[in-house]
This record gives sequence, structure tokens and C-alpha cells, in this order.
Amino acid sequence: MSATATPAPPRPTTTTPPAPATATDAGPSVLRGLARHRGRLIGAGAAVALVLGAVLLGGGSWPTSLAVDLSGPLERTSDWIIDNRDGHPLFLYFLGHVSNAVVVSVRAVYLLLLALGWAGVTAAAGLLAWRAAGVRLALTSVAAFGACGLLGMWVPTMQTLALMVVAVAASVLLGGLLGLAAGLSDRMDRILRPVLDTMQVLPAFAYLLPVVLVFGIGVPAAVLATVVYAAPPMARLTALGLRGADAGVMEAAASLGATGRQRLLTARLPLARKELLLGVNQSIMMALGMAVIASVIGAGGLGDRVYQALASVDVGAALAAGVPIVLLAVVLDRVTAAAGERLGTAPAHGSRLRWAVALATTAAVAVAGRLADRLTWPDAWTLDVAEPVNTAVDWMTAHLYSGVPLVGGTADWAAGFTTWVLNPLRDGLQWLPWWSVLLTVGALALLIGTWRTAVTAVLAMAAIGVLGVWGPALDTLSQVLAAVAVTLLLGVALGIAAARSTRLGRALRPVLDVFQTMPQFVYLIPVVALFGVGRAPAVAAAVVYALPAVVRITAQGVRGVDPAAMESSRSLGATGRQQLFQVQLPLARPALLLAVNQGVVLVLAVVVIGGLVGGGALGYDAVFGLAQGDLATGLVAGAAIVCLGLTLDRVTQPTRRRHLAGKGA
Repeated sequence: MSATATPAPPRPTTTTPPAPATATDAGPSVLRGLARHRGRLIGAGAAVALVLGAVLLGGGSWPTSLAVDLSGPLERTSDWIIDNRDGHPLFLYFLGHVSNAVVVSVRAVYLLLLALGWAGVTAAAGLLAWRAAGVRLALTSVAAFGACGLLGMWVPTMQTLALMVVAVAASVLLGGLLGLAAGLSDRMDRILRPVLDTMQVLPAFAYLLPVVLVFGIGVPAAVLATVVYAAPPMARLTALGLRGADAGVMEAAASLGATGRQRLLTARLPLARKELLLGVNQSIMMALGMAVIASVIGAGGLGDRVYQALASVDVGAALAAGVPIVLLAVVLDRVTAAAGERLGTAPAHGSRLRWAVALATTAAVAVAGRLADRLTWPDAWTLDVAEPVNTAVDWMTAHLYSGVPLVGGTADWAAGFTTWVLNPLRDGLQWLPWWSVLLTVGALALLIGTWRTAVTAVLAMAAIGVLGVWGPALDTLSQVLAAVAVTLLLGVALGIAAARSTRLGRALRPVLDVFQTMPQFVYLIPVVALFGVGRAPAVAAAVVYALPAVVRITAQGVRGVDPAAMESSRSLGATGRQQLFQVQLPLARPALLLAVNQGVVLVLAVVVIGGLVGGGALGYDAVFGLAQGDLATGLVAGAAIVCLGLTLDRVTQPTRRRHLAGKGA
């Protein structure tokens, strides 16, 4: 008989009580909560501060009691420089030698170009482009130099090229040394960063004045001003390349017993060669951009022709002198970019022989031209484009300036834009209490960056009030904001379209190249012819100048979205519109923010130059200071523009910050 097994009684289930929250666990959770509501907290704090400020501080512009008058010390400094320029040891034994070295160098390069003749220079350009980038770019280079001659600008082109060679060489040397110091030393990097920021943001008209006071009108002042403007990109990219060297390669070199100098020469610099060549490329572009501005202080060459055309509102003459600058920029940009892409690849078989053939061919062409007495470009081979261009501009002015049915003329557009956009924006900014402007700047900087970013932005904005130019600075800010809004509206739309259409991207590329390399002065002439004189033409010129960078950065960001994300959204049935707004634009957010930042910086540069055509505000003060030799007015306006640029940069460029929750959140 078998016994029946009785089921065992169920075991009582015990629930383990949750461990009590400790301070160690509660801390990150609180920080995560703060991070999620960071924007709301900043907004609430700003609202409370606005109410308290209205009660305690009231309204009004920047208090005069908080301003500092620097006109006296700056005028005494200017007088001392003028009185001691011819007799002080600093000028006799240092600055005088620098000036003489610049003059001798530029003259030597110019004489060499003249000795080669137009045929030798053109052949050298074509052969150099051929060895660096191939036959197609070689033909482009030959055509570009030929166009300079056909436009009747051969001699001014050689003058500009001679100044460019010396200025770029000095910029690369100075920038390379600064970048070397910043790349190898964290302390030097922290010290040099604000210096490079100032050099890059400071408007050219502001630092032309002290350069002219020290060196006088002429080539030395023009070259040194160009060096100040073109050296920062070389320094930044050199430091970037040195700091980005492969850590594994550096450790391997150190393990083999290499000294610091050997590691630099055999590892760091070779690994950073692409960044170094990109720095050379950017220095060339920046130096060409200064070619016209430097003509104001006696640089001569193509820039002087453009500046003279601006003075007489001669659009045809300005175009004839501006096109060679664009052609030089395009050729030099393409050659240096192609050379950078070829770095690190194995040299082709017979490369040295081809270089020897290129040099021999250049020498033979130069000698043949000298024997035939054909060193200068023949006058019979020139074309007059000024007259037909001016005729076209006159027609546009007569038919588009005013009286156009339904849409109105360009003058009406400019007047409407000034009345309905610029004036209310300027009046609104100047009506705001000074403390509310600082509070808004700090809140925006804190939303996009860190406390350090916010403090920097607020201090930079406050420095404008301390300098005593609060009103003009807000006027300039209103023009910048209006121009940036128009630039982003057009630039982002064109960038998205170019990214989604290969054909449109190819069609836009040469147009963007021309717009991006055209001297800033050249934009002002047709804009003034169409829109008249005032703040609206300055804004229009700024939009045209900043638009290419915004289009390029936007297109690159949208085009660079991960293909896997696009394919995944497509497989889920997303339409093209849904892919754009829900995948591409969110993933391209860093590029879009960079486009905003670059648009602000570029707009600010041209709005300042717009002071020449009635833009007023800080731009007019900077130009007036240069024209009248007024160091106080020019430098104060320049310093205020630097502070405004620093503020706008901090509130538009996100920084890599450690979130409140920390990395372990």
C-alpha cells in the first residue's frame, strides 16, 4: 500500500525592504533633476531678478558714474608716439629695422615677379598647380592669371601678390610659433586664447590706427596690419594639430627614448601636417581679405583700385579690380587644399624629375619673354569691362531703385526695412534698462554654456558701458541681430536644399566661392547703388558676406547625418519632410549652432565696415578715428566691438560642459 504524498505547505514570501536612500545616492538624483529643469530654473531666476531690478534699480541707460573716460591717456599716448617716432631708441633700433626689412622684402619679391614677366609668372602658377593638384587646376590657374591681365590689372596684381607673399610668410612664421607654444603648454594655451580672440575679432579699422601711428602710411603698416589679421588661424590650427597627435604614437616615441625635441620633429609635427597646411590656407584667405582694407593706409595694388572705386562709386572699376582678388583667392585656396589632401601619400614615380621639368620650363618661358622684351602685359590684350558694367548698374538703378509697380523699388525696400525693423529694434534695445541687458546676456550664455561662459559674456557687455559707448553699441547690436536673422533665414534654407540636392550643391559652389572671397569693400558699391546710403545697405552687405559660410556649414551638417539613422527612418515609412525635421535637423544641431556663431562673427565684421556707407554707430567711430588720427575714438570703438563680438560669441557657441548630473548620471 502506497502512502499518498501530501503537498508541502507554501513557503512564506518575504519582501526585502528597500535600502534607505543615502546622501551618496540622493546627490546624483537631485543633480539629474536640476539638469532636466535647468532651463526652467534659469528662466525663473531671471524673472525674479527682473522684478527685483525694476524695484531696486529702476530704468535708464548706462550710468555715467560707472563710465571711464580714456580719451586723455590715449591722446597723450598718441602725442608721445608722434613726438618720439624719429628719435626714440625703440623706433631707431627696433621698429625702424622691422619697417626696413618689410620694405626690402616686398620690393625684392615684386622685382622678382617683374623679372619673370607675365609669361614666366603665368607659367610658374600653372606648373605649380599642376604638380600640386593636376592638369585641371593648372589650366584654371593659367586662366586666372590671364584674366588679371585681360582686365588691365597685371601690375596691381603683382603688387598685391608681392605684399601677399611677405605677409603670409610672416603670418605663418608668427602663427606657427604661437601655435607651437600653445600646443605644447597648457598655460600658454590659456594665455594666448584671449589674445587670439582679440586679434581675430578686433575690426581692422581699429588696429590700423596704432599701426599707422607707429610706422606711418605705407607698405610696412599694411603688411604688419595684415599679419595681425592673418596670424590667428595659423596659430589656432597649429595648436590643434599638435594637441591632437595620436597618443599611441607619442607613447611609442617616448618608450624608444626619444627626447622632447625629437618627439616634436619626428612625431608631433608630421602628424599635424594637414592642420599646418590648413592653417597656411586660412592665412592666405585672411590676408587676401585684408588686401582692400590695407589699401586705406598705402598698401597699393588691387586694394587701392577698389578703394578708389568706392570713393567715386564706380562699380565697373571696382569689379575690374575685385575680380583678380577673387581669382587669386580661388586659385590659392584650391592649390593649398589639394596639396593638403596629397600629404601623407607616397610620391609618384618620377616626381623629382617632374619638378625639375616644371622649374626648367618656367625658367625657359621667363627667359624667352625677357629676350622678346615682353615682360609687361601687352596693352592690346586688355578689355574694358568698367563701361558695360556701369551701364548695367545705371539701368538697374534707373529701373529698380524706385517706381517698380506692385513690389516697389530697392530704395523703398531699404526705407521699409529701416522703418519697420532696424528702428524698432534699435529703440527697443536702447530703451531697455542697462541691468536687464546684462541679465539677458547672462541668462542666454548660461543656457548654452557654463557659469564661466556667462560671467565672461556679462563682463564683456559691461565693459562696453564702462568705455562710455553703450548707446552706439546697442545700435550696432540691432544691425547685427537684423542681419543675422536674414542671413540664417536664407542660409539655412539654401544649405538644406544644397544638402538634399547634389545638382544644386554643385551649382551653388562657384557662387559661394565668389561671394566668400570677394573683398568686403566690393560688396558696398553695388549695394549703395541699389539701396542708397544708410543702415540698410550695411545690413545688406553683411548678409551677402556672411551667407556663404552659413550655407556651407548647414549643408555639411545636414549631409553628414549618419546614413544608418536615415535608413532606419526610411524603413519606418518616414516621408522626406519627416526625415528632415525629425532626423536630419536634430542630428545636425551642432553644425547649425556653429552656423549661427559664424554668421554672427562675419556679420559683425561687415556691419562695422558699413560705417563707411552710413551704418553709423561703432563702425562710424572706428572709421572716423582712423581718418582723423583720433586714437581715443578709434581704439575705444574697436575695443567695444571686440567686447560685443566676445559677448555674441559666448551666447551663440555652446561649450563642452560637464552636466550637473556628472558623467556617472
